[in-house]
Amino acid sequence: MAKIESFRELNVYRRAHRHASVLFERSHQFPKEEKYALTDQIRRSSRAVTALLAEAWARRRYKAVFINKVNQALGEAMETQAWLDHARSCGYLDEDEYEKLNDAWNHIGAMLRRMIQRADGFCSSSP
Repeated sequence: MAKIESFRELNVYRRAHRHASVLFERSHQFPKEEKYALTDQIRRSSRAVTALLAEAWARRRYKAVFINKVNQALGEAMETQAWLDHARSCGYLDEDEYEKLNDAWNHIGAMLRRMIQRADGFCSSSP
């Protein structure tokens, strides 16, 4: 297995980035009155996952800090799911679309939990 040189090479980063982009595009269709509530919040929480992963990667020299940042990313991923729940209950997402998006964020959450469990492997080769 090749050594990962950048946070951009992490599968979880790539997946979170892709799904944050999907939510960004999809949220353009939310009602204008949701701009400062649901729309901005779901965009912020989904994008925060990748930002926190980049920060965790930069701080992986310190295992506790790495774990803390990945844990924060997990919290943002779960917050994104909470906003998806609101979008569904308000009728902005149909059930099929909701399930696909929610499954994607469930998978991202599982990947983040595995990163926390395997922090030694990410932190051992720190600069």
